[in-house]
Amino acid sequence: MEYASIEREIRIEAAPEVVFGVVSSPEHLKEWWPDEAEYPPVEGGSGRIGFHQDGGAVQWEQFTVVDARPPRTFSFRWTHAEGEEAAPGNSFLVVFDLEPDGEGTLLRMTETGFRERGWTEAVAAQAHADHVAGWDFFLPRLPVYAAKVAR
Repeated sequence: MEYASIEREIRIEAAPEVVFGVVSSPEHLKEWWPDEAEYPPVEGGSGRIGFHQDGGAVQWEQFTVVDARPPRTFSFRWTHAEGEEAAPGNSFLVVFDLEPDGEGTLLRMTETGFRERGWTEAVAAQAHADHVAGWDFFLPRLPVYAAKVAR
């Protein structure tokens, strides 16, 4: 099995401008992916996103916006260590490409960086499997939320 990337494509019943806001704005992001999000949604903006854990603690992940070109592309690097600049080799890169599709939007999501981390095959495979499961859970929530925003 190849662990280099995760790719998903979904159609969303909302205009690209709406979908761009839903995938880029911290306020919208919290409605379908992380429980917490603190970052400026502009190129070079950095902050963090957080996921609630059992017992009430928040697991924080570093988050840096790489590209923000409304309404077509939003990308970010995440999971780099606090205090480190996000770069290939220390973080994952997620890219959302948005394309108009009739009255809606075709969203293509890719996540890369599993091989570049320098991990053993087993660790890379586990990280890839964890992220596949995560995106399989969270991405279906995006079109539902975007349709609400579009109303």
